[in-house]
Amino acid sequence: MTTGAAWTDEHPETAHGRSRPDACSVQWELARASAMGTASVARFWLAWEQPGPWGRDAARQSHLDPALGDELSTRSADAGGRFILVRHPGGHAERQRSGDPAGTQPAGHRVLVGWAGEDPWLLSVQAPSAGDVLDRLDWEAVAAGDRRAVLAGWPDLEAAAPVLLVCTNAKRDVCCAVRGRPVALGAAAERPGRVWECSHTGGHRFAPTGVLLPHGQTLARLDAARAVEVVDRAAQGELPLGAIGSAYDRGRSPLEPAGQVAESFVRTELGETGLTALATGLEPVGDDTWVATVRHRDGRRWQVDVRRVEGEPELPASCGKAAGPTVTWNLSLR
Repeated sequence: MTTGAAWTDEHPETAHGRSRPDACSVQWELARASAMGTASVARFWLAWEQPGPWGRDAARQSHLDPALGDELSTRSADAGGRFILVRHPGGHAERQRSGDPAGTQPAGHRVLVGWAGEDPWLLSVQAPSAGDVLDRLDWEAVAAGDRRAVLAGWPDLEAAAPVLLVCTNAKRDVCCAVRGRPVALGAAAERPGRVWECSHTGGHRFAPTGVLLPHGQTLARLDAARAVEVVDRAAQGELPLGAIGSAYDRGRSPLEPAGQVAESFVRTELGETGLTALATGLEPVGDDTWVATVRHRDGRRWQVDVRRVEGEPELPASCGKAAGPTVTWNLSLR
């Protein structure tokens, strides 16, 4: 199987809306290019609620103090995680229309800490300042996925239901704003508090994109109805059947790209919707080649030969960039 050539689902029905025909996400969609193996790599996710506009580098270009944003982003990356900003859908646009672009800062900011590795968990708290996160979060415990130790260091944290973060970071790529914001707004209207706008998570060429916390399951080409279904099914530990396959499944963030694509391949072949049903190990065997072992919780396992290939089709990685070679994956079961 070559992921770039196989579109296992029907063509997505996400409308181009106001997107230009040369927008990167439109070109990738029309080319029926696979999304597999494109999730950002992160064992955990740390989200900070920050209303107002975000720049290209949101952590350092927003109403969050840039020094604190830089420190949170750096500490997260050093510990194997990802720091992002979140905000309630629609709020920023409403403040702009009211003539108050900075917005009124709330009494506190929602903090989400999600472990995406084995036995995923999501914790949440309202914090008065980003400095609280730096002072109270046990970074070593988060990096190890030790929920008990994280709670011991910050007892105010509480268990939270899965949430879907939809990228709307316009300054990073316009596709995320034009295509992501309507999805976030529509889904949040149906499931308040379970859907957030978020800053850049990678892969705007697959907009509208989303990350399901705590699992780190990363999705492409969402629409509002599919986003609502993702949130609803996640509460049962499942993905919708319509969210798997090469059109929509970008992979799980705890895995390296080759592991992501191998696991998504097996998930698609099985029609497996359980969010924690599969676990994947990866062994490099040569340049751009790996053997992945995908295990099912019922004891079954598969070995997948994975090879990374760069070439056709040529497509732009972002809006405004020239088309260039794309990565595809050759996959075969042993």
